[in-house]
Amino acid sequence: MSKKTLVIGASEKSERYSNMAIRSLRQHGHEVKAFGLRKGKVGDVEIFKDQKAVENLDTITLYVNPANQKKLYDYILSLQPKRIIFNPGTENPELAKLAADKNIDVEYACTLVMLSVGKY
Repeated sequence: MSKKTLVIGASEKSERYSNMAIRSLRQHGHEVKAFGLRKGKVGDVEIFKDQKAVENLDTITLYVNPANQKKLYDYILSLQPKRIIFNPGTENPELAKLAADKNIDVEYACTLVMLSVGKY
């Protein structure tokens, strides 16, 4: 089943984990939206840099360090995803608590590993 996913911290650079995640999500048949510092494209996925509304979002997967997440709290929470995945290096207890308070599931995991073992 496709899970509409927003990748936050998206990059066109193929060596970046966010880029690998976008490609893997698409290969696994998920609808992907991507938010980053610069506009661009990864395969068929446009990277936007404005805080656009994304409807019916299942998952937000984070590739932004905790210090840079602060300015995104309101945006992330306003999207009302079902869950937020904190990839390695993005762990943030403050945002995790804000999300949990809004009944958003929080996972400390690696999106790439989850996809590769069928647990996404």
